[in-house]
Amino acid sequence: MKLMFVEARCKKPVFIGKHVLKLPEKIGLVTTVQFIGQVKEVKSQLEKEGKKVFFGKGKHTAYQGQVLGCDVDTAVSVEKNVDAFLYIGSGLFHPIAISLKTKKDVFTFNPLTEKFGMVDRKEAEKINKKRKGALIKFLSSKEIGVVVTTKPGQEQLKKALELKNKFKDKNFYFLIFNTIDFNQLENFPFIECFVNTVCPRIALDDSIKLTKPIINLEDIALY
Repeated sequence: MKLMFVEARCKKPVFIGKHVLKLPEKIGLVTTVQFIGQVKEVKSQLEKEGKKVFFGKGKHTAYQGQVLGCDVDTAVSVEKNVDAFLYIGSGLFHPIAISLKTKKDVFTFNPLTEKFGMVDRKEAEKINKKRKGALIKFLSSKEIGVVVTTKPGQEQLKKALELKNKFKDKNFYFLIFNTIDFNQLENFPFIECFVNTVCPRIALDDSIKLTKPIINLEDIALY
């Protein structure tokens, strides 16, 4: 089946205004595709106030400065060059992910509401502690359920199977879905811990739907 991706761009001008003065000197500028056409203008606004602006690029993104889905490699690629990040867009999905990945302050500006803010590091730290707890549970468990999707762009079966070689003392059960049904996971009561190979946010936002801990594959890779 052929897929067509159509970019939806916001035409409303992005004006940071006086909020520029609240930013440190070296800024990593990130946004979604909706506002990617206006990053040069935002860059000019920042530079007029003496800021140094850096753009990164991820493996799966089409543009410099773009974050896409769960991929925040755009920010990671320039984290050593910046004091903080400025995210242009709505919601906290991307800013929190950037904060967790880079350990840097992340400022936010929503062009639709013109609201300026900053990611709460305490909230990010709570998520970090949750991840560490899930890792401890994974390491101490023997029966592991690995959640895999067949969706293009998210399927990581090959990487999931590598767990069998790395942790030979554990029994792995590979549960393959197209769209994950959390109710179905409860049909495996013998499983002590789940490994998520799909969207990393599932282990953070959807973990409350499970009675067992769930850890992201990438968090195990860091161990």
